[in-house]
Amino acid sequence: MSDRIEKRIELNAPVSRVWRALTDHREFGEWFKVNIEAPFKPGKPARGQITHPGYEHVTWQATIQKMEPEHLFSFTWHPYGIDKNVDYSAETPTLVEFRLQPTATGTLLIVTESGFDKVPASRRAEAFRMNDNGWTQQMVNIQRHVEADHVEQD
Repeated sequence: MSDRIEKRIELNAPVSRVWRALTDHREFGEWFKVNIEAPFKPGKPARGQITHPGYEHVTWQATIQKMEPEHLFSFTWHPYGIDKNVDYSAETPTLVEFRLQPTATGTLLIVTESGFDKVPASRRAEAFRMNDNGWTQQMVNIQRHVEADHVEQD
């Protein structure tokens, strides 16, 4: 098992549009399926209630790391930390990075989640598997979100 997940997708939307979908907390929540409480700020925690069916009991929590306009957005979190009876705070979080590159037709979005080697062995494989599947779905979600908006403007 690798210690990282990487997903790439070419989006038919300008970098500025994809950046907004990633860093505006309301827009992020729309496609990521979480009702985030406040705007993202580097160094600050972000939290909200997950709205994805079957996970409504989970509070999404992350710490925003970097917001380099139209290039890099990153946060740390505890992967697949969905058991509300478990305190994940002693675990080393993984790092999620969203990198944007302009292309001839829009934007290349590269999402990387790294640090699975530091997740406790008892839950590492499950966290990796669930997040690998989750990022596959999130790539579809953000594509629908930004491309639907882009089509409406044409």
